[in-house]
Amino acid sequence: MVFIMKELLKKIRTELNYSQQEFADELNVSFATVNRWENGHALPTRIAQTAIYKMCKEDSIPVYEMTLQRIQDIADSIKVSKDRKILYHSSKSGIKGKIAPISRDRCDFGKGFYMGTEPTQGLTLTCDYEDSKFYIVSISTKGLSKLTVLSDIDWAMIVAFNRGRMESIKGTELYNKYLNIQKNKDLIIGCIANDRMFYVIDNFFMGNITDKALVGSLSALQLGEQYVAVSQKACDAVRIETEVEISYLERLALKEVSESNREKGISFANEICRTHRREGLYFDEILERAKEGKK
Repeated sequence: MVFIMKELLKKIRTELNYSQQEFADELNVSFATVNRWENGHALPTRIAQTAIYKMCKEDSIPVYEMTLQRIQDIADSIKVSKDRKILYHSSKSGIKGKIAPISRDRCDFGKGFYMGTEPTQGLTLTCDYEDSKFYIVSISTKGLSKLTVLSDIDWAMIVAFNRGRMESIKGTELYNKYLNIQKNKDLIIGCIANDRMFYVIDNFFMGNITDKALVGSLSALQLGEQYVAVSQKACDAVRIETEVEISYLERLALKEVSESNREKGISFANEICRTHRREGLYFDEILERAKEGKK
């Protein structure tokens, strides 16, 4: 963490065009303190990191982008064989023991080990948790039974099924379709749903937007893909390449982005609703048609 912080502080100070003394004066600390931070001999306290982040906000210093670039640089330095794909995983309390499909039942694709092609989703989802950990991992998909879900209504209905939203039509043709579609699969690949998309899909389930509006929002966001190892065989194909430490200062930036994404999600969903109006079907209409045996 000391190395991370000293490099980050140097970048921030350079962006601000401050000398170490000017930086110290702005933070109301001594020159020696800043010097120790940048030489890796000490870490800024959380109070100091909060003050530094406030300074960054005032001067539009892109701490969030710096964090993503640092992670990308680490990922680029990792050499893996051609059959392996680099992915990202974030955990509220860290990986303990063998990787296994043990996430909670009501996730997008049920129990599994969730990974993403982009680091942003995991970072913003777990940044509020004190003990959260962030990992760069890789997976070999060779020999795995895979299901790739496109950014369409099937994605939404699979999510609905796994979140328990389709229990009222249990036994219908539609219910059985999504019950069977994931059977005997090791790996499910589908689009990422970040904070903005969570709000949009919840609005679909609550009947505020139609299936057409939802699919339109999926196509517009293009947030990357998530790889979900839903069997132990797939989990055994995952390898932790490295754990990436995230400083308190970086977490402050991540929290702000997460909150901003939630606000944008509300605005985005409202705009989608206005654009599509009554085009397509609402979720309860889809369920009702399933009960009536309609396709």
